Amino acid sequence: MTLLLTYTAIFFFIALAAKKIGSWFSAVGLPYITGYLLAGMVAGPFILDLLPSDATTTLRYIDEVSLGIIAFVAGSELYLKEIKSRLRSIGLISGGVLFFGLILGGTALFFLTEFISFTQGMEVTSRLAVAILGSIILLALSPASTIAVIKEVRAKGPFTRTLLGVTVTMDVVIVVIFAIGVAIAGALLGGSGFNLTLLGVLAIDLTAALIFGYMVGRGLDMILGAPFHRLVKTVLVVLLGYGVFVLGYGIIQWSYEYLPFEVHIEPILVAMIGGFVVTNYTNHRDQFESILHDVGPIVYVAFFTLTGVAIKLDILMATWPVALALFVVRMISIGLGSFVGSRAAGEPIGFQKNVWLGLITQAGIALGLAREVAVEFPELGDAFATMVISVVVLNEIFGPLFCKVALRRAGEANLPVAANPDEVRDAVILGVEEQSLALARELQSHEWQVVLADTDASHVERLAAEDLIEKHIPAIDEATLRGLLGNGADALVAMLPDDADNYRACEIAYEKFGIKRLVVRPNDISKWGEKFQELGALLVNPASAMVYLLDQSVRTPQSTSIVLHQGTKREMLQITISNPDVDGMLVRDLRLPADVLFLEVDREGQSIVPNGYTRLLTGDEVTLLGQVESLADVRLKLGY
Repeated sequence: MTLLLTYTAIFFFIALAAKKIGSWFSAVGLPYITGYLLAGMVAGPFILDLLPSDATTTLRYIDEVSLGIIAFVAGSELYLKEIKSRLRSIGLISGGVLFFGLILGGTALFFLTEFISFTQGMEVTSRLAVAILGSIILLALSPASTIAVIKEVRAKGPFTRTLLGVTVTMDVVIVVIFAIGVAIAGALLGGSGFNLTLLGVLAIDLTAALIFGYMVGRGLDMILGAPFHRLVKTVLVVLLGYGVFVLGYGIIQWSYEYLPFEVHIEPILVAMIGGFVVTNYTNHRDQFESILHDVGPIVYVAFFTLTGVAIKLDILMATWPVALALFVVRMISIGLGSFVGSRAAGEPIGFQKNVWLGLITQAGIALGLAREVAVEFPELGDAFATMVISVVVLNEIFGPLFCKVALRRAGEANLPVAANPDEVRDAVILGVEEQSLALARELQSHEWQVVLADTDASHVERLAAEDLIEKHIPAIDEATLRGLLGNGADALVAMLPDDADNYRACEIAYEKFGIKRLVVRPNDISKWGEKFQELGALLVNPASAMVYLLDQSVRTPQSTSIVLHQGTKREMLQITISNPDVDGMLVRDLRLPADVLFLEVDREGQSIVPNGYTRLLTGDEVTLLGQVESLADVRLKLGY
C-alpha cells in the first residue's frame, strides 16, 4: 500500500508537468497527446527514472479508470440518429477498410516479426498471434482527433458526416473483432490451436459482453437519473467504468478456477456498449456527454502520460523502421479499402479519392487495446505495446494534417476564405451615416458580409478610406437593387433620410427578391409605421427603443446585458435549418452543447415556443441563446 501511494504521488506531479508540455505542443500545432507521451517517456525508467519499470504494473488502476471513460466516450459517439442517412456508405467504407487492412496489415506484420527484436525466435503460431492482434489494433481510428479537426476547420456536409460515421463505427467494430482476436491469440500462444470449443467460447464471450454492456448502460441510466449532486454522479460514472475492468478480470480468474474453459469478457467492449446504450436509448444523453466532457481532459492526461512511462525506449529505437513500414502499409490498406467501399456506395469520384486522408488519425482506443495485450499476454508485454505506440504516434502526428486536406478538397472546410457563398449571411444597409457604419462593423464581427449603399454619392465617397464594401445607387428601383439583393441577400436595413425611399426599397426587396428580414429606422413613424408593418418589417424607432432598453434594464437586467454584450459571454443567434440530416429530428435528439437554449422556432411566419419534442424542419428559423463558442458549433450542425 505504501508503494502504491508513493508511486501515485510521484505520478500526480509528472501528470501535471505532462499537461503543461501538452499545451505547449498544441500551441505549435502538434497533437497534445504526443506531449503527454513524451513527458511520460522522459519521466520513465529509461531517462530520469522518476518511476521505475514496475510502476506501470502498480499503477494499473489508472489505466483501467482511464480506459473505462475512453470506452464510454467512444460508445457515446455512435449516435444512430445522426448517421442514419449515411449508413450505406459508412458500412461499405468500413467493410472495405477492414478487409484490406486485416489482410495487408496482418501479412506485412507477420513477415516483419522476423526483424522485430522481441519476436525473433518465436514459433510460427506465436508470430501469427502477434500479426493478428497488431493488424486489428492498428485499424483503430480516433473519433476525438477527427472531431477536433472538423471543429477547427468548421466542416459540414455529406463528406464530413460520412467521415465521422466511419471513424466511430470502425472503433466499435475493432473492439468487437479485438475480443475475437484475443481468444484466437490465446489459443495460438497457449498451443491449443483451433477447435469447436474455441468457437463456442467466442460465442459465449461476445454474448456475455453484450449482456453486461447493456446492464452497464442501464446502470449509468440509474446513476444519471438519480437525485444526486453532479459531482456525486461524476464520481459514480468513473467508478462504474473502473468496475467494468475489475469485474472483467474477476470473471476471467473465476472461470479459470471453476470452469473447464476461460471466459474472456473484453472490458473495453462492455464499457463501449454501455455508452452506446445511454446515448441512444435513455433520456440522459446530454448529461452523460457533459460529464464525459468534464472528466475527459484529466483522463487523457493520466492515460497517455502513464502510457509514455511504460514505453520501452530500447524497443522503440530498435523498431522504428518497422513502425515506419507499418505506417505506410496501414495508409495503403486504408486507401484501397475506402476507395473500393466508397465506389461501391456510389459516392462521387472526388469523395472516393479523398476519403482515405480523413481516416489516418489514431489515438485512445488503439493505445488502450495495446495496453490490454500487454496485460493479457505477459510474454508479449510492454514490448508489443511499444511497437504499436510507435505507429500510433506517427498516425497522430500526420493524421490530423491529412484530415484537414481531405475536408478542404471535399469543399466542406468552411473557413472564412473558402466559405460557401450560399451559406454566408449577407446584409444590405441603405444609408451611409454614423449608426449604419457602426452596424456594418458589428455585423462583420459576426461573420456577416455587408454592403453599404446610398443614393447620395458624397456619402459613399466618405467610405473610400474605410474597410467596407460601399456602392452608390442612382435611384431606388428594381433594376438598381437587383445588383445588391439579387445574389441571395438575407437582410435589408433601410436607414435612408427619405421614408418614401425606405418603403420602396423594402417593398421591392420583399416582393421581387423574397427577402423577409426587413429592418427599418423610420424618420416619421406616425405616417409610415403602419405601411412598414404591413410589409412585415421590423421597426426600430430610436426614441422608443431607448425607453424599452431602459425599462428592460430595470426589470430584467440580465437579458439587457445579453443584448448589449455587457458583462456576459452569451449572445443570441438566429440560424436557418439547412442540414438535411436535421430535417424531422426532435430538439431533444440534437446533442447540442449543454449551455445552448432554444428560444423560438419560426416556421413560415408562425412562431413556435420549442420544447424537447418539437420537430425541426429544413427552412425553420431558430433563435438560440448560449456561449459564443457553443453557438458556432451549433451553427455548423444545424445550418447557417
